[in-house]
Amino acid sequence: MIKKSIFSNTIFLAIIACLLWSSAFVGVKIGLKYHTPFQFAGVRFTISGLMIMLYFNNLKTYWKEVKTGWKFIAKVSLLQTVLIYMLFYSGINLLPAAVSAMIIGSSPLFISVVSHFTLYNDKMDWLKSVSIVFGVIGVALITFSRSALPVGQQISLLGVALLLCNNLVSGFANVLVTKKPKDLSPVVLSSASLFFGGIALILISVPIEGYGLRAVSTEYFVSLGWLSFLSAAAFAIWFTLLSRPGVKVSELNTWKFLIPVSGAILSWAIMPDEHPEFYSIVGMMIIASSLLIMNYSNRKSQKKRTF
Repeated sequence: MIKKSIFSNTIFLAIIACLLWSSAFVGVKIGLKYHTPFQFAGVRFTISGLMIMLYFNNLKTYWKEVKTGWKFIAKVSLLQTVLIYMLFYSGINLLPAAVSAMIIGSSPLFISVVSHFTLYNDKMDWLKSVSIVFGVIGVALITFSRSALPVGQQISLLGVALLLCNNLVSGFANVLVTKKPKDLSPVVLSSASLFFGGIALILISVPIEGYGLRAVSTEYFVSLGWLSFLSAAAFAIWFTLLSRPGVKVSELNTWKFLIPVSGAILSWAIMPDEHPEFYSIVGMMIIASSLLIMNYSNRKSQKKRTF
């Protein structure tokens, strides 16, 4: 029996993708100082799509798959790139980076509920439910800790609502990706949906935001470069994992509870006016417990399938 490399392990790759995504909140906050939300998102994802396209390294096969699966790619582009990131960038523009990371961190709850009602083989059991409840409690504790906010700043309810809507749409997008055609590579799907979704965001931004780029600096280009890279890497990994046989949407997305923890830590380390406090640490410990419970539930399910 050939032992699989850790670099092909589903859990390892899921953690890598989530750690990459968790660094986006600081990068987006920096980029939004120089660029309007929709246009910045559009430029970022267009570059990300091109990065994956170059990585694929076979343009003839790439465009053949795009031509064959264009209808499905269009659906994923509209849902996963355009709609989700219009909500995401609008929401994060109204909130501190740490708070944004924590609200997005509640997405496993939304995704599990959507999966439960739309996928016949991905139902919630009591262990999954407990894990998700623990995760949401942890996210809530960190989100509403006083030190998550800069002095004198209030949480924008509109910003919170936009990010919660983002989480709900993300649930449907994840389910949609699992239904991709067999002849469409997950790498091509992630590249094309980011590229065409990015162009769509730029086109949408022009009548709404005008020419949105203000005076730029090295800081802007560093944030844009990093955000483009992390999107290319994280989405390519995630779409590949969602396409694997036996991988359940709800179980995979539970690892996204890592995003608020890592995202908050990075925000506290980099953003000068964001700092941790007691409830934040307690929330992180509860989130860690939720991941342990889910991991136990997954192992238990695998043993049942084996026997």
